[in-house]
Amino acid sequence: MVASPRNTEADRGQRRATFQRANSHTTKQMLVHAAMALWRTNGYANTTVAEICRGAGVSKALFYFYFPRKEDVLFEVGVMSTRSAQRTIAKLLADDYDVMTVVGAALTALERSMSSNPRELVIETILEGYRHEHRLLATGENRPDLDGGMFTTLFARAVADGKLPAGTDTDRLAHLAMMMVSEGARHWAAGAFGARSFADVVASDIATLIAGSTGRRRP
Repeated sequence: MVASPRNTEADRGQRRATFQRANSHTTKQMLVHAAMALWRTNGYANTTVAEICRGAGVSKALFYFYFPRKEDVLFEVGVMSTRSAQRTIAKLLADDYDVMTVVGAALTALERSMSSNPRELVIETILEGYRHEHRLLATGENRPDLDGGMFTTLFARAVADGKLPAGTDTDRLAHLAMMMVSEGARHWAAGAFGARSFADVVASDIATLIAGSTGRRRP
């Protein structure tokens, strides 16, 4: 069967769109990685947009196409961390699982990522996340699609599998757990946990939250 010219053109358009999306994602990642490398060595406040552009090998115009402000790169770092934790959770949900074991694994992966960066940068990233959320609430703009945050899929799956009680408000539970993650990361970066692990402290807090929200005794 010979494809019609119209179908052929549609296929070409689809391929072009796919390529453009992939290229856009790659460029954005390059900018984020260049910024992170500079922030680790020079500090966040001392790094300019021009330096980030040189590090990524792109123009300032292209930088501002993706990020209206330097601070928006920080927010993107937070988004990437959330997506990385989601991937960790998704892998563990492929087999039989324990809810708190999955939570602990996601937090451990996040702590490993945070430990590779200056603690000042971790704090700046979290604070920019708060500021970004406030701007979105003030302007009514849509939030980035993170598929419901770090834990929504886990908690929804746990309800479906009988590991959490039916009727649990998984969206609310996931939102509160994510607040604990953000505040826990900020306190960890400020040294408030001392020698204690971020993952251990925050996992314990989330276990208490789940027990209180579902009426279950803490394991």
